[in-house]
Amino acid sequence: MNYLIVGGAGFVGANLVRRCLAEPDAEVVVLDSLDPHLFSTTDHLRDVWARIRFVQGDMRDEPLVAELVGPCDVVLNCAAQSSHPLSIRYPQMDVDINCKGNLTLLEAVRKHNREAIVLFTSSTTVIGRPRRDGCDDAPEQPLDIYSANKGVAEKYHRIYHTSHDLKTIVLRFSNLFGPYGKEYHELGFVNYFISRAWSDKPIEIYGSGEQTRNLLFVDDATEIMLKAIGEPRLIGESRFATGNDCMSVLNIAQTIVRVLGRGSVVHVDWPDDRRRMEIGDAQYSSKPLRDLTGWSPRYDFISGLEKTRAILEQQTGQQ
Repeated sequence: MNYLIVGGAGFVGANLVRRCLAEPDAEVVVLDSLDPHLFSTTDHLRDVWARIRFVQGDMRDEPLVAELVGPCDVVLNCAAQSSHPLSIRYPQMDVDINCKGNLTLLEAVRKHNREAIVLFTSSTTVIGRPRRDGCDDAPEQPLDIYSANKGVAEKYHRIYHTSHDLKTIVLRFSNLFGPYGKEYHELGFVNYFISRAWSDKPIEIYGSGEQTRNLLFVDDATEIMLKAIGEPRLIGESRFATGNDCMSVLNIAQTIVRVLGRGSVVHVDWPDDRRRMEIGDAQYSSKPLRDLTGWSPRYDFISGLEKTRAILEQQTGQQ
């Protein structure tokens, strides 16, 4: 199987590279811009570097993308400007990457490889503040530009399926965590909390931290991605892919400190920009996806943290 992983130097991408390489006869090509604005590096690909073909380039580069999609069987699209605050600060950049970039990729598949399966990694934040337990048909009222543009990109994928018969699949993830995460608050609070605790620094909780969040270990995310591309009934669909754990932000932070054995938890006032984007309690159901595929997460929050800690120990030589 020939895989093209777009955004493969990012958190999800780096873990996905490893999962694809575990498949028999896998050929893996990674495309990543390594844009410093997106905090991208190849650091987390060093141990698999000899087993992949890495191409530094932008998904908006039409000739390059056309060349790469031609021979692939599966396009796994993890590329994004994924910061909620940065999307408010630089909305045109977010549109350029998260909308134009996805259109460029879909057009390349339409013109050069209609048989390829295209899986797009989206986010539950396209919903905004859930008005009931989240399900696949929940109304979309996003609270930031990133989430709005993720929703737009989802619709591009559906349209390219209905208009051009492309084999597109959309999975909406919520609060992924695990090894090879980036140490920036803008790019996912759980991995940021992990990096703060591992460095024995305080984790800052905005307000009381009582709002709840779904959690999913990244290995479970990569597993459902590969399972989804083998399920024809998901073609043209969007589905939530969430874990079993739903915990308060405060409990998440406290559990990280306890499992890693370092760090601390402090409470601070809400920054105005974060308060405006806060979605409140959020719990999403992935039952339709599970019923269709037979997938179920193997890791709970604690076992996922323990595996993350073991990899951090290997990387840093600390215990």
